Amino acid sequence: METYKVNEEGYYGEFGGAYVPEILYKTVENLKEVYLPIIESEEFKKEYHALLKDYVGRPSPLYHARRLSEKYGCRLYLKREDLNHTGAHKINNAIGQILLAKKMGKTRIIAETGAGQHGVATATVCALMDMPCRVYMGATDVKRQHVNVERMKMLGAEVFPVESGNKTLKDATNEAIRDWCCHPADTFYIIGSTVGPHPYPDLVARLQSVISAEIKEQLLEKEGRDYPDYLIACVGGGSNAAGTIYHYIDDTRVNIYLGEAGGLGVDSGETAATIQCGSLGIIHGSRTLVMQDEDGQIIEPYSISAGLDYPGIGPMHANLASQHRATVMAINDDEALQAAYELTRLEGIIPALESAHALGLLPKMTFKKDDVVVLTVSGRGDKDLDTYLAHRNEKGIDA
Repeated sequence: METYKVNEEGYYGEFGGAYVPEILYKTVENLKEVYLPIIESEEFKKEYHALLKDYVGRPSPLYHARRLSEKYGCRLYLKREDLNHTGAHKINNAIGQILLAKKMGKTRIIAETGAGQHGVATATVCALMDMPCRVYMGATDVKRQHVNVERMKMLGAEVFPVESGNKTLKDATNEAIRDWCCHPADTFYIIGSTVGPHPYPDLVARLQSVISAEIKEQLLEKEGRDYPDYLIACVGGGSNAAGTIYHYIDDTRVNIYLGEAGGLGVDSGETAATIQCGSLGIIHGSRTLVMQDEDGQIIEPYSISAGLDYPGIGPMHANLASQHRATVMAINDDEALQAAYELTRLEGIIPALESAHALGLLPKMTFKKDDVVVLTVSGRGDKDLDTYLAHRNEKGIDA
């Protein structure tokens, strides 16, 4: 029995639902009615999987990281989402949602982005499908992810810098929702993570579940069994984590470990560790754990990683943590930086700062020699080179 997936009302336990302005009610209800019949149709699946294979370059490799395995005393595999077209897992979801938008007759696409990888993926599929695209991005993130901004513009998207709040992912999402309220009839909002009103968390998780479907096949080939002992991923909104665990979510043989953004420390006031610091609330159309004060006002999050700099978490992951199905740990900025350099030096792979928060879990865990561990490298680190270079001396690394 599937106990941890979404129920018919759009909830994961006490988390989820659809809390939207009245002007969006009809739009969201329509999406709820049509998304499963469309994405489960043979026509959709054929088109979607053909694009994943020939355009994205899937399946992504499951790489046995020999030197990391030796260091941590296990059989460690890396799921290489960084090798996808556009450099992250985000493209899996963007392709699926734009196909859905076209089949629903929508003619304009909007999106939000933090680190810029979802914005790039959305701009990419809009170019592919010849649809106009506007991407909302916090002004702080526009500065720290300049290369991704230029990629989006080159692809033909309009990038709208958001100056409200602390000018990061939360504020970009606020602006995207405002836009959606003004243009509900013709606009499809491609949400980049397992957040937002139902059915978005489930829709995004299903589209990203190609990751865990491939892990099952690849492990069977490499290990003679289709499940690992441990699954590890980073989590903010939670799309790469949802994709990594989707086919294992009710298989209790598999231990799930997720790394969220500790920032400068969970007690520092400069953190994005929602599981550690959040309480029940509503953000961006969903009831979940939220970083907020006693009056329900959002506490501004902080992380060195733009993609994890969010004061909420997807309702699926809030439920997994509250039910103790997943172990969620806060990985601080310095731990993520150290982990990124370790992967780079041991395996020749430069990870995204988001992915480095998954790698930062390894020193906090204890494995047996025969444990099979799969860790998802959600994106590549090109976009974060300026940040890595700015902090390398702090790590005492000769780089």
